[in-house]
Amino acid sequence: MTSLRPWTRDFGTGGWAVIACAVVLALAVLTPSPSSAQTFNVIYTFTGGFDGANPLAGLTMDARGNLYGTASEGGGGGQGTVYKLIHNASGWQFNRLYGFSWPAGSALDARVLFGPDGALYGTTYYGGAGYGNVFSLVPPPTPPRTAQDNHWIETGLYTFTGGSDGADPEGDLAFDDAGNIYGSTFFGGSNGGGAVFELTRSGNSWQESVLYSFTNDDGVWPVGVILQAGDFYGTTSFRGAFGNGAVFQLSPSGSGWTENVLYSFPSGNSGGQSASEVIFDGAGNMYGSTFNNGDGGYGPGTVWELMPSGGGWTFSTLYNFSAPGCSSPQGPTNAPLTMDPAGNLYGTTYADGANCYGSIFRLSPPSGGGQWTYTSLHDFTGGTDGGNPVSKVIIDASGNLYGTARCGGSANCSNGSGVVWEITP
Repeated sequence: MTSLRPWTRDFGTGGWAVIACAVVLALAVLTPSPSSAQTFNVIYTFTGGFDGANPLAGLTMDARGNLYGTASEGGGGGQGTVYKLIHNASGWQFNRLYGFSWPAGSALDARVLFGPDGALYGTTYYGGAGYGNVFSLVPPPTPPRTAQDNHWIETGLYTFTGGSDGADPEGDLAFDDAGNIYGSTFFGGSNGGGAVFELTRSGNSWQESVLYSFTNDDGVWPVGVILQAGDFYGTTSFRGAFGNGAVFQLSPSGSGWTENVLYSFPSGNSGGQSASEVIFDGAGNMYGSTFNNGDGGYGPGTVWELMPSGGGWTFSTLYNFSAPGCSSPQGPTNAPLTMDPAGNLYGTTYADGANCYGSIFRLSPPSGGGQWTYTSLHDFTGGTDGGNPVSKVIIDASGNLYGTARCGGSANCSNGSGVVWEITP
């Protein structure tokens, strides 16, 4: 497999009016909590051909309820696709928007997101000089003749060289009000441990600036950043004070950026090797996950919270995953968690659950103190329902959940190319 991090290597039509509306929706949390009774459905099964194969990232929804996503492999050029699932009265219609080929890009393992201008933006992990690209996609100027003729226009914004500018972009992109683009690279930078970068428009081109390069002391291999009140927050997945990564903050300081390590992950019950991008709730508390340790140091990961307290941060483990029947369990991946208005957290795990092919879960906060409540919403079988999800969960205004699973579908996880799934209340 390409594009998976070292810890997982084992393994339409639409016009500018629709897309402009989608920008507002893509940046908002709209979602009520689903009820306790839910139904799991596969809404698309990848064939591994023209449509793509092995979706590694989650989905983005526009204002009409259509879904946009990426497949990491397959497509006409064999290097992955960007697709759209159109929701209509008869179900879901698949449209391939763009198929990548070398050297334009390869191995799409992050979501496509709507930028402030209404275009779709994303990254390829490889391509260009071999170290990945940032790209944009816009609809064709004339309507397509058929659904399969829906070839959007791709523009490469920046190609990473693998040096001080970074290598192998990872995680969702972020945007500021001026339209500048931000993200992180898993490798590269001046110290080789990854970097946080900015892309600014200069005429018809984009210029890259490295805001921060990671070192062994503060942690390496960042998996994405978010922009919160002018600061960047994220996690590194390795090194740092105890060798298991850290949670960091980058704040503007004079003409540069200053890093503050908020928490360094030890081994044991607190989890090790933080895997995920982070999210915030309305009170300023931060949430994320680790993919291993927990459960006495031998489990498949944790979900954690950092609460601002007295000028610092207080760390709490909200849940320890366990998978006693799985020979090589792995818990939450690098996808960020999702929080609904009731404070429930949603996510996916890679290789645990009842069948050891991963799960979709909900964590509900305690009503009056005590422990968070874990609910498995679906345990993947690795068959027609898919398996080994590496996906963020998104929720629509009706409480429906959506995501992807990397393998399974038309065959088992040895041969199947993955699925898009839905859970309805």
